[in-house]
Amino acid sequence: MEDPYKALGVAKDATAAQIRSAYRKLAKQHHPDLNPGDAKSEQRFKTVSAANDLLSDPDRRGRFDRGEIDASGQPQAPRSSYREHAEGPAGTRYGPGAAYSGGWDEDAFADIFGSAFGGGARGGRERPTRGRDERYTLQTDFLSAVNGTTQRLTLPGDRALDAVIPSGTTDGQVLRLRGQGEAGHNGGASGDALIEIHVAPHAFFERDGRDIRMLLPVTLAEAVLGGPVAAPTPGGSVQLRIPPHSDSGFELRLRGRGVPAHGGHPAGDLYARLRIMVGPPDPALEAFLKTWRPAKPFEPRQTMELP
Repeated sequence: MEDPYKALGVAKDATAAQIRSAYRKLAKQHHPDLNPGDAKSEQRFKTVSAANDLLSDPDRRGRFDRGEIDASGQPQAPRSSYREHAEGPAGTRYGPGAAYSGGWDEDAFADIFGSAFGGGARGGRERPTRGRDERYTLQTDFLSAVNGTTQRLTLPGDRALDAVIPSGTTDGQVLRLRGQGEAGHNGGASGDALIEIHVAPHAFFERDGRDIRMLLPVTLAEAVLGGPVAAPTPGGSVQLRIPPHSDSGFELRLRGRGVPAHGGHPAGDLYARLRIMVGPPDPALEAFLKTWRPAKPFEPRQTMELP
């Protein structure tokens, strides 16, 4: 398996931020949804995802750097060789008295020859190994990602997992379900399930960090006269008061009506930008406008005139 540092194109002393940035760039470039039918891109996406999974975990990264696990996260067997057992501490090979000074080292003998002959104190015994992590994708709707939800994910073999999607989950965020991956071997721990969340866009809400932005349609009368109107928010409908004489593009701020507070993060705000809608043809309005003259005429496009 490819070295995770080479897979992401980062140095071995790269910071967590550099690793995250490199992964995001490569994941977007090779994501299967953006490269349908491209087997090479799909394999590359899996490779950089596995590399990021290992290097973004400080404990596993440290174990990899120390040679305790390989690039796939599996434990590395300690290096042993005939030379290491045949040579004494001073580097002497079968020197005088070496063969009989302490007798046979049965454990060392078993390490070298046990698996070949099926004998020895540890012959044939395999180490416990951790199961591999398994990666999945899960699509959720915009409001579920903002408010949080529990969503069932059906896996191969008719196995199902209930994934808890925290409030404020962003598109591309990876959730880790510990112990829900491949089963371990010889008593080893199970791997984890890594679930990448894909958030579907909303018809009129747009995410901006922990804030939510939207266009709020209003009638001509509501914009001119002002007053309360019902406005949707991720948490439900609220009454919003529009100031009189509001123009299209005027923005109102609803504090705490964005992404709910979660995990130490404060609640975001909702920004509603007004959009005046004239509506269907109204003969009375048209007749009025034909004879109406404003008390203070003005030119709305004055600022758009070229010098």
